[in-house]
Amino acid sequence: MSDYDFKAEMTSRRERAERIIEECLPHEEGFAKTVIKAMNYSIRVGGKRLRPILMQECYRLFSGKNDEFVVEDELRYYMAAIECIHTYSLVHDDLPAMDNDMLRRGEPTTHAKYGEAMAILAGDGLLNYAMELTTRAVDGCADDDVRRLVYAQRLLFDRSGIFGMIGGQTADVEAESSGNAGGQELLSYIHRNKTGALIMAAMMVGAILGGADDEQQRIITSIAQDIGLAFQIRDDILDIEGDEDTLGKPIGSDEKNQKLTYVSVYGIDRAKEDVQKYTREADELLDQLPGNKKFLHALFSELVTRKN
Repeated sequence: MSDYDFKAEMTSRRERAERIIEECLPHEEGFAKTVIKAMNYSIRVGGKRLRPILMQECYRLFSGKNDEFVVEDELRYYMAAIECIHTYSLVHDDLPAMDNDMLRRGEPTTHAKYGEAMAILAGDGLLNYAMELTTRAVDGCADDDVRRLVYAQRLLFDRSGIFGMIGGQTADVEAESSGNAGGQELLSYIHRNKTGALIMAAMMVGAILGGADDEQQRIITSIAQDIGLAFQIRDDILDIEGDEDTLGKPIGSDEKNQKLTYVSVYGIDRAKEDVQKYTREADELLDQLPGNKKFLHALFSELVTRKN
């Protein structure tokens, strides 16, 4: 893949995702202007836009619509919605009652800039706004399309809720200060839900909207589980070995908060080996699917070695 300029391709996709998200943000006006400003600030702080990018790439695998610059409305609204959900989770993670972080991507966290109460409301607002965006996608659709969109919506919010991301976050909070209590089974639950559930949602929603059949959806689910787990393990490694300036946030917070992590259970060497193993498994499964998979293969490789 030496002749493939992944960095340029990733930049192009991130810029496109940024434009789509920006176009979908609410206007900062009226008596609710302050909370809307806090919501938009939280989104605009930036990030990899990994989830909307994954969603669009999975959509393109099955839809046969390979013009990367044309983004259908149904996909556009879901891409913005999943970034709203991801961002609200970060806003709440940073709160004093949770991780109590003052920096996110090198900028003040939402509660540091707008106050704790407004940050809570901004997170709530982003979650509710995500629901509003997904309902816009069904406007003017035929009945078969509505059923498909509602199925995608249900999956997105199921994976974001108590049976997904929130469930994983709950287990993570309760595991703090408990050392390695709960061990491997609890750690697996946290990793597959706290981070992995939303990555799975991104890939599955893209596949569903793109027209993947049941077997293809099963394969995408397995890929997403592997990549979600590899991504979270890499996060655990970076909290120990990462560079604070590159990460844009303090390192060592997991150890400080006595969190149950892959490194604390298995050690740093095993963690590094398993990131590679789960990524290989995802690559092998991806080869079973149709469409142009070059970018996804390169993205999976990047996630293994990322510095932030």
